[in-house]
Amino acid sequence: MPLAMVVGAVLCRPVAAADNWSGNMVTPVLIFLMLFVTFCRVKPREMRPSMLHVWLLILQIAGCLAAYFALRPLNVVIAQGAMICIMAPVAMAAVVIAGMLGANVATMATYSLLCNMAVALAAPVVLSFTGNGECTFTQILARIAPLLIMPFAAAQFCRLIIPRAAKWVGDHGQISFYIWLLSLAFIIGRTTCFILDHDEANRTVELALAAAALVICLAQFAIGRRLGRRYGDVVAGGQSLGQKNTVLAVWMSQTFLDPISSVAPTAYIVWQNFVNSYQIYRKDKQNAEQKAS
Repeated sequence: MPLAMVVGAVLCRPVAAADNWSGNMVTPVLIFLMLFVTFCRVKPREMRPSMLHVWLLILQIAGCLAAYFALRPLNVVIAQGAMICIMAPVAMAAVVIAGMLGANVATMATYSLLCNMAVALAAPVVLSFTGNGECTFTQILARIAPLLIMPFAAAQFCRLIIPRAAKWVGDHGQISFYIWLLSLAFIIGRTTCFILDHDEANRTVELALAAAALVICLAQFAIGRRLGRRYGDVVAGGQSLGQKNTVLAVWMSQTFLDPISSVAPTAYIVWQNFVNSYQIYRKDKQNAEQKAS
């Protein structure tokens, strides 16, 4: 993951040019393929909402409002950046990473659907008084529904019509991780170009936004893991609350808030992937020790 981020940052101009040439379709296609591979392992009857999901949603909505009102007296832009880092729904890739870390994939898939729909309902209300007031339910839903519902529907269709192919795809779920690395390089490349092209911002504010994103990232992973431990799935709790759909968060920041506030979710991309890299390293080390013993 760090290598993918470095490649994306160093080659930001070619990466951004390739994405623009494709009509900004590279990342959506990669996310679709990544989720399709993961959802081939999920059976709809295993997807059940739980109290873990309810508490995660409460923490997310209440937390974003608390962060905004706490930081607003200090700086409105920093308050907006912190708020969007908390309000952003769980990342599509969180299902993939959580599965690699040993979480219940059905639990993650259920929360991914619930959380993204809940944010689509809550975001227009929250952004109406924290931003420019132009956000609508339809705009948010149009951004998340295709990348959430379509791969799930395609995977279930594949499981019903060609189950052997779906089983093969599900058994080779590690493919989705490498698709995510490619997607990550494109995401970092695009966001690096945005920061370079908007050099009029106050550097102190940008550093404060990056620092706020780091604190929020670590806090959300820690709180999510603690909550997940109470309900028997530490990893699912941590990834559900900590790993965010930063692509959507950056878009919401640039469209409905002060564009400079998007520095926070941009920095969050880096922080959450360092956390994920460390977790995967720990998991691989544990697996290696178990095989050795």
